[in-house]
Amino acid sequence: MADIQIKDLNLVYAGGTHALSDFTLTVKDGEFLALLGPSGCGKSSVVRVLAGLEDGATGEVLFGNKPLSDLSPKEREVALIFPNSPLSPAASVEENLGFGLRQRKAPREVIDARVAEVAALFGLTEHLAKKPKQLTTLQRQRVALGRAVVREPKLYCFDEPLGGLDKALRAEMRTEIARLHVRLKKTFLYVTADRLEAMTMATRVAVLREGFLQQVDTPRNLYDYPVNLFVADMVGPLEFVRGVHLREEEGRFLLGSEEGTAALSPKVMERFSEFSAYANTERPLIAALRPEDGTPLGGCASERLLLFDGETELSVLRRDEGYEPHPEFGETDFTPPTHAEMKARVKSGKHHKK
Repeated sequence: MADIQIKDLNLVYAGGTHALSDFTLTVKDGEFLALLGPSGCGKSSVVRVLAGLEDGATGEVLFGNKPLSDLSPKEREVALIFPNSPLSPAASVEENLGFGLRQRKAPREVIDARVAEVAALFGLTEHLAKKPKQLTTLQRQRVALGRAVVREPKLYCFDEPLGGLDKALRAEMRTEIARLHVRLKKTFLYVTADRLEAMTMATRVAVLREGFLQQVDTPRNLYDYPVNLFVADMVGPLEFVRGVHLREEEGRFLLGSEEGTAALSPKVMERFSEFSAYANTERPLIAALRPEDGTPLGGCASERLLLFDGETELSVLRRDEGYEPHPEFGETDFTPPTHAEMKARVKSGKHHKK
């Protein structure tokens, strides 16, 4: 399976809800990409379209160079893995693992060989005769994953697969899924609202908001160079102050608000793309800082300070030499629509409705 190319994907439900708007994204063959965003942002809709579970979407989706519309759900070879994927309680582990191949009427010897191979991969060989209720929660999760792997799909779509697990089990399953990706070398799309999962497991993360793509990049770049306040807050803990103004005072540039004052460091000044548009004006800024770096207006002139326009919430800082482009995708220069622009596009009603 070659790259997945999604171009101007739109999905509107019968009630008028815009699940996806002008969504464009390329996923490399073999990549582990996370779709991160709050509930209802459209991330699950992306994988449902890819799996063939949504037929009202408009736009273009290519698997390699082949249009998605030319492929039936079965021909797409997509595994969709949900939280607590149900297992047949009356069937053994062996029967659960082989379920998909039996549905496809695979030869018995093929089923037996694949089940044995996958059972060994997930440490389930000694449990093949057991029923799901005789397994631990972690073992049941492994059976659910193994059932997908047995089919040898080309694309794995994980739709918040760790929902309902406690903290310890989530940590174990994060490690197992990451290792599985390394072993299988297949394309993984991982839907989650959990920033820890996205930022520690994926090689790239796509952040969504109300059906619109906000930014896609490596976890480190998203953390250090967020394109707007929403992304900055989505990918990591953030302290920020609104209503901040920039003023010059005796050759120093200061950020100030009712919450305090901080000097602007030379490094941040170098990155300030429209410095003159804010200095000594009433145009507001939002100052933000990660908790490990202090407080935004703590007077410490932090070089890691983030600055956003007070109205659009877009970053006003250019990238510097610390930005390391993805080796395959290079530096991305996509600027997402502002929240007001997003609402205006949805209100225009230009998108197709199911």
